[in-house]
Amino acid sequence: MDTSLSGKTALITGGSLGLGLAMAKSFYAEGARVAIIARRQEPIGRAVDEIKSLSGSGSVLGVSCDVTDIASLEQMHAEVTDELGGIDILVNNAGQSAAKPFLTITDEEWQADIDLKLMAAIRLSRLAWPNMEANSWGRIINLLNVFAKTPDANTAPTSITRAAGMALTKVLSAEGAPRNILVNALLIGSIKSDQIVRRYNQLNPEETIDEFMAKAGARLPMRRMGEAEECANTALFLASNASSYLTGCAINMDGGLCKVP
Repeated sequence: MDTSLSGKTALITGGSLGLGLAMAKSFYAEGARVAIIARRQEPIGRAVDEIKSLSGSGSVLGVSCDVTDIASLEQMHAEVTDELGGIDILVNNAGQSAAKPFLTITDEEWQADIDLKLMAAIRLSRLAWPNMEANSWGRIINLLNVFAKTPDANTAPTSITRAAGMALTKVLSAEGAPRNILVNALLIGSIKSDQIVRRYNQLNPEETIDEFMAKAGARLPMRRMGEAEECANTALFLASNASSYLTGCAINMDGGLCKVP
C-alpha cells in the first residue's frame, strides 16, 4: 500500500499538540512538506523541534495563526505557499470541545464555536482548493467528533457545528470528485489527547492521569481509549494515494462508541 506523501504539501491546523501533532509526525515520516498551524508560538516551536528530531524525508514549518480571523488565515496561507508550495493536503483539526446545556449558551458562544469549527474549515478549504484543482489532486480531512452523528443532551454547540462540518464534507466531496479532490471526515471518540489532559486537570481527580484514562476507556466497547497515533494512521491513509477511491465518508475513530455506522 502506497502511503508516500513525497512532493506533497500538507497543512494541519491545531498541529502543535495531540492529534494534530501525531498526524504531522506521520505525514513528515512519509516525506510531506508539513505546515503546522496553531495560535501559540511556544507549543509550535516545541512541536517543530520534536518533528525535526524524527527520521523522515519531509520538511516542517510552524506558523502562528488565529483561524477565526480572515486576515490571519490569508497571511498564513501566503507564508506557507511561499515557503512550501501550494497546499495539496488540508487537515482541519482546529477546535475544542464546547458542551453546555442549551439555555446557558449565549449568542457569543454560538458564534465563537461556528467561527472556530465551521467557518475556519470553509475558509481554509476555499484557500487550498484552487491549487488542488489546478493539479487535479487534493485531500481534505475534517476532524469532527461522534456527536456529529449522534448528538446528545448538553452537547451543544459542539454537536451542532460538527454536524455542519459533516455536511460540508459531503458537499465538498461531491464537487471535488471530478477533480480528484477527495474530502473525508474523521469522527473522534475517546482518543488520548491534550483535550483529555485538560479535562483531567479541570476535574482534578484523586487518581493519576493513566488511571483516569484507563477508567474512561473501560466504558468503551474496546475497553480502552484510542491512541493519537492510531488516528494519525487513518489520516495518513486518507491523505495518500492509498485512498484513491474513497471520498465523502465520515469514519468513526471511536473504538465502537458510536451507535450508528
